[in-house]
Amino acid sequence: MNFALPPLAVPADAEALLPAGAGPALQSALATAWVHSPFLKGLARSRAAVLRQFSEAGPAAAIDDALAMVATHDPETHDPETLAPRLRRARGDVALVVALADLAGLWPLETVTAALSDFADAAIHAAIAAALAERDAPNRGLVALALGKLGSRELNYSSDVDLILLHDPDRIPRRAHEEPDEAAVRIARRAVALLADQTADGYVARVDLRLRPASEITPMSLSIGAAEHYYQAEAETWERLAFVRARAVGGDLALGQGFLERIRPFVWRRSLDFTAVRDVQSVSLRIRDHFEAGQKLGPGFDLKRGRGGIREVEFFTQIHQLIWGGREPALRCPATLDALQALVAADRIEASEAAQLAASYRALRTVEHRLQMRRDEQTHMVPKLAADRAAVARLCGAPDWPSVQSGLARVTSPVAAAYDRLIRAAAPEATPVPADATAWLKRRHPRHLKLVAPLIERWRSGSVRALRSDPARAAFERLLPSIIDGVTTAAEPIRAAARLDSFFGALPPAAQFLALLEANPRLVGLLAHLLGVAPTLADALARAPALFDVMLAPDAFAPLPDAAALSAELDRFIGSGSFEQRLDRVRRWTSERRFQLGAQIIEGRADPLAVARSLAAIADAAMDAIVPAVTAEMVAAHGRVPGTAPLVLAMGRYGGGMLTHASDLDLIYLFKGNSAAVSDGATPITAARWYNRWAQRLTSALSVPTAEGTLYEVDTRLRPWGAKGMMMVSLESFARYQAEEAEPWEHMALTRARVVAGDATAINAVIAAQLGQPRDPATLRHAVLAMRADIARAKPPGGLYDVKLGPGGLVDLEFIIHFLQLGTPQALTPDMDTAIARLATAGRIEPERAAELQHALALLTRWLVVLRLVAPGIGRAGSTRGLSPATEAVIATALGAASFPAAVDALALARSRVRLAWEALLEREQGG
Repeated sequence: MNFALPPLAVPADAEALLPAGAGPALQSALATAWVHSPFLKGLARSRAAVLRQFSEAGPAAAIDDALAMVATHDPETHDPETLAPRLRRARGDVALVVALADLAGLWPLETVTAALSDFADAAIHAAIAAALAERDAPNRGLVALALGKLGSRELNYSSDVDLILLHDPDRIPRRAHEEPDEAAVRIARRAVALLADQTADGYVARVDLRLRPASEITPMSLSIGAAEHYYQAEAETWERLAFVRARAVGGDLALGQGFLERIRPFVWRRSLDFTAVRDVQSVSLRIRDHFEAGQKLGPGFDLKRGRGGIREVEFFTQIHQLIWGGREPALRCPATLDALQALVAADRIEASEAAQLAASYRALRTVEHRLQMRRDEQTHMVPKLAADRAAVARLCGAPDWPSVQSGLARVTSPVAAAYDRLIRAAAPEATPVPADATAWLKRRHPRHLKLVAPLIERWRSGSVRALRSDPARAAFERLLPSIIDGVTTAAEPIRAAARLDSFFGALPPAAQFLALLEANPRLVGLLAHLLGVAPTLADALARAPALFDVMLAPDAFAPLPDAAALSAELDRFIGSGSFEQRLDRVRRWTSERRFQLGAQIIEGRADPLAVARSLAAIADAAMDAIVPAVTAEMVAAHGRVPGTAPLVLAMGRYGGGMLTHASDLDLIYLFKGNSAAVSDGATPITAARWYNRWAQRLTSALSVPTAEGTLYEVDTRLRPWGAKGMMMVSLESFARYQAEEAEPWEHMALTRARVVAGDATAINAVIAAQLGQPRDPATLRHAVLAMRADIARAKPPGGLYDVKLGPGGLVDLEFIIHFLQLGTPQALTPDMDTAIARLATAGRIEPERAAELQHALALLTRWLVVLRLVAPGIGRAGSTRGLSPATEAVIATALGAASFPAAVDALALARSRVRLAWEALLEREQGG
C-alpha cells in the first residue's frame, strides 16, 4: 500500500502556524491533519514553536526536546504537582511530531513506534520517581515491566501501555505502621495516576495492569518473590507469549532485569514445547469467534484481531519463537519485524513468506495509526460511518475508502493463509482409533492385531502415568494411528512395540512429547526405528524425552562442526548461572549432540568414523567448559596458587580422538609448579592439596549423575602409581615416574596421550623425551607379548563380534602400532591412522601392509562404534546374544556394505590381515 500524501495547500487558518520555508512534505502533512484529524488540529493550534523546530531542525530534534522535558535531573521536577502537567504537555508535543513525521513520509514505521515507545518509557520512569520522591526515596524498590507493544518498542499511536508492577519488600520505602506490600500499592497507585488521570491538560498514557498474575484478585504491585514463584510454577502459555516482549522500562531497572533473567527458563524452554502451539491456536480461534463481526473486510473490520490482521502476524512470529527460541537465543527478538528476519536467518521460515508478512504488518500498522490519530482513540476498527472512513482514507493518502479496502485485502490475505497453515499444522487430521480397536486393526494391520491390540488397551487403561491427564490423552488419541503405523512398519515390530511400551511407561506425566510428535508426524517413524534397533538411544530417550527435539533441526543429519566450533556453541548455550546450572547445561547439550550422532548412524546418514571423531570433539568441548568452572570454584574457596597451572591428559581412545557412545574418558591429571606452594585465598592450602581437590571436583563434575544425566564415566587408573597414587601429581613427579618407574605398557599408553586442558608445551616435551628413549627391540617385544597374554587371560574374547579383544581385533592392532612407535620417534602421534602412515614413511612397515592396516583400523573402528550403539552387550565374554535382522541391516548400511554377510566377510579379512601383521612383526621375529 502507498501512503504518500498528495500535495495540498495549507488552509488559511493553519498557514500562520507554519514557519517560513516549511517544506512541501510538512505542508501537506499539516494540511491533511488540519482537515481530517480534529485531535491533531487541536494540538497544532497551541504548538507553533514545535512546528517551527520540526521545520528547521527536523522531527528527531523536536522529540529530543520533549524527552528532555520529561527526563530532567532537577530534583524539583520530581514534584508530582509540576510533573503531571509537564508530562501531558510533552505527550502532546510527541503526538503532534510523530503524526506529522508519519504523514509526511519522513519516518518509517519502526521510527514512529520507537519514538512513541521512548516517550512512554521516559514518562513511566519519571512517574515512578515522582511517586517515590514524595516519600523522600530514590527511584528503587519498584519496577514497571512493559509487555505487549511497549515491551517490544512497537507502541502504536494511541495505545495503552501494558505494565506489570513489581516491588522488593526489603527495599520499598514505607512509613510507620505500613507493611511493604501496602506501601508498594500506594506508590504504584500514585505513579499510575500521574500517567493515566484525565486532567485539563489531557492524559499521558492509558495504563493496563490486567496482564499481572490473577489480576482480578491481586494488588497493583506484586512482590518480586511472589511473581517469580508464579511464573516458575503456575503461569500459562499465553503468559509465556506475553513475556516474549517483556522488558523493564521504569523505576528500579536492575530489579526488573534480574527478575526477567531468572524467569527466562519459563519463557524460553529448551525443550520444544509444541503444546504451546496448540494453546496459542486455541486463543486465536477464541479471538476469531469473539470478534466475529470484525473478521471480514469492510466497515467494522478489526485491523488488530481480524482475520489476517496484526495479531495474526504477531502470533505467527511468536509461535515460531516459542518453539525454537529456547534452543536458539538469536530468535529472542522482542520486535515482530526483527523476529521475522531472525527466523529467516535461522532457516525456520521462508524468506519470501517473511517478506510478505513484514510488508503486510507495516501496512496494517500504518492504517491503524491513521485510525487512531484522527481523534486520539484507542481503536483498531474500520469506522462504520462513511464520512469517517473517507477521512481515514485521506489520512492514508488515498482518494477514497474503497482504495484503502482493496489494499487491505491484498495485505490481509497472505497473512491469513500463512497463519491458517500454521495452526492447521498444530492439529493434523487423523482417523481416530475406535474404543474397540479390533475391527480397525483388522482392516489396517491384520498381521499385527495380536501384537498391537493389548498395547492399545494398556495405554488407554490409565496405568501409564504419562497418559493420565486430559491434554495428554487427547494428544495421544490424535497421534495413535500414526504410532501404530510406525510400530507395524518398523524393521522389528515386536521389539519396537516392546520398547515403545517401556518408553511410554518412563515418560513424565506431561503432554509435551506427544505434542511434539503430533506437530511433526515424520518423527513417529524415526522414533519407532530408534526404539527398534538402538537400545542405547532408547534408554537415553526414556530418561530424557526432550532429547528428541534435536532431530527437528534442519541440520539434524548434517556433520557436526569441528571441536573449536562445538566449544564456541556450547559456551553460547551455557550462558551465565551458578556452577550447578552451568554443569547441567553442559550435560544437556552433550546428551543432545550424542543422541543426534547416534540417530545419524541408525538412519544411515553418517560415517561411524566421523561420528567417533565428533564424539571426541564433544568431549573436548565439555572439557573446555567444565575445567574453567571447576577452577573458578576452587579459586573462590581457596584462592589461586601462584606459579601453578593444571593439565589434563586424555589417554586411550579419547587421546586418539575417537570415541564410541559407550566410551569412558581415560584421564591423567597433572599440574605445573611447586607442590609446596600455598594458595592466596582466605583458606590457604598447598598446591598438592589444591590440585587434588581440583581433580576430585572435575571428576565429580564429569561423572556424578544428576537430573540432567551423567556426562562420562572417568577412568584415572593410568595415572602414576595407579590407584595407589595421588589423583593429581606435579609435572615434575610425572616426568620422574615415567623415566624411573613406569612399565613398558605405560609407555605404550603414553603414545596416545593428548592434552585436553592446559598448556601442552611442557608436557609434550616430557612425553617426547620419554618416548624417544632408545629401547632394546627384543626386550620391548617380549614385554608386549607378555602384556597381550595378560589381557587375554583377564579379558577373554567374546566371539565373532568382539572386534576389540578378539584375535586380529583393535587391541592387537593398537599393540602393533605402539610397539613400532616406541622405536620410531617421528611416528609419535595419538592419531593411529597418522602413526601408521609415518611408520611407513620411516620404513618400519611396508607401504602395502601399512595400507592394509589403515583399512583394518577404519573398518574395526566403524564396527566398534556401531556395535556399541545397536548391540552394546554383544561381543563380550559370556554373551550368547545374536543380532536381529534389523540390527544387521543397520550395521551393513552404516559400514557401506552391500549386505550384512558382506560386512562380516570384510571384518574377517581385516582381522586376518591384522593377525598376519602381528605374526610377522611380533611373534615370528620373537621365535626367530
